[in-house]
Amino acid sequence: MKKIVLTVVAMMALTFSFAETKSNEVDKRFDMNCSMYRLSIALDLDESQLDEVEEIQNSFSDEMQSLATLKGPRLRYGIHQAVRRDAQQMKQVLNDKQFNTYMHLLFTTLRNREL
Repeated sequence: MKKIVLTVVAMMALTFSFAETKSNEVDKRFDMNCSMYRLSIALDLDESQLDEVEEIQNSFSDEMQSLATLKGPRLRYGIHQAVRRDAQQMKQVLNDKQFNTYMHLLFTTLRNREL
């Protein structure tokens, strides 16, 4: 009887740890936080742009985190809308060269995360 109970406890522990790992992987895909220092260097931002870009980036990251629970067409639509809003806001802050670089970085990130 003792062996059966220990076996059941071990199986439950393995199952719970596997399920937790799987949910963390999903969360990591939607984590759009990035180093503002590295982004500011890549985009060559000045100080006034840096504050606005950081605020927009935080908003975009929060919005992407909220999409982590969706699936299928709703997920694709949500990502499309989030990227579209982010692009509109960034277009107002960045010049054309900076905006093109930002969009290239964003789409590369989304493609690498299979979103």
